[in-house]
Amino acid sequence: MSSLRIGVMYDRAWAPEGLPAFAREVEALGTDELWVVEDLSWGGGISAATVALAATSRMRVGLGIAPAPLRNPALLAMEVAFLARVYPGRFVAGIGHGVTGWMASVGAAPASPLTLLAETTEAVRALLRGEQVQMQGGEVRIDGLRLVHPPAQVPPVVLGVVQPRSLELSGRVADGTVLAEGHGPADLEAALALIRKGGGAQEHELIAFAYAAVADDARQAAEVLRPAVEDQAAWLDRTPAEVFTVSGTPADAAARIAQLEAAGATSVVLRFSGEEPVRQLGATLAAFAER
Repeated sequence: MSSLRIGVMYDRAWAPEGLPAFAREVEALGTDELWVVEDLSWGGGISAATVALAATSRMRVGLGIAPAPLRNPALLAMEVAFLARVYPGRFVAGIGHGVTGWMASVGAAPASPLTLLAETTEAVRALLRGEQVQMQGGEVRIDGLRLVHPPAQVPPVVLGVVQPRSLELSGRVADGTVLAEGHGPADLEAALALIRKGGGAQEHELIAFAYAAVADDARQAAEVLRPAVEDQAAWLDRTPAEVFTVSGTPADAAARIAQLEAAGATSVVLRFSGEEPVRQLGATLAAFAER
């Protein structure tokens, strides 16, 4: 029996008020995880995660990802600890560099993004463990802070990163790694090698986001995904044909998920395009269970 978690993303373009009903619907399907997004000008990740957790009773909810330049580590640890106490075992805190241009546009670009991410992650994890943190780092400064209400069950802190040095950093300082949409099995294997090089243990999570569209006609699904694939290809500096997706018929989608699992993914999080994403997810889950 597969130990893979299959999750779904609440797309940043979807109206915030639709999140509670969506969360309840996908949990009823048996979905393992729901991930929310914190991208500049869209919506706040902690508030979205809180809404999703409150609307559900079983699923893990992941924040993918909080940009370190926008989130003071003391405040981020306070927010994460609060959710972890109210919803023990159900929250995953994701942190990343943030998009460079976006960070600069609000005056938050750090001198050293790698240092900031490392120090933020180390500080947040130590605070969540109930430790008193004294840090005078290159980017983060904390003078003897300890949380009054640390969580009894410390939640995973994962890094959403892409570049080799950042992947090694994730292996060294985090509980898991989130890979952005478009990365296929070979990318996962290469990322895992860098994570292990950084010191990542066997239990280090590898969470793969994937663009998804499912239809009876595989060509129709591909057409629905074409704009997203073309945009991601430009961001990844690849051709559209090199952008990995979970798409096609339900059986095709299940096979693509299985490829990511075989490459080392512990969670696959589907970001659906097109109409009726809940129906698409249900068909995908059923096909994966029938393999």
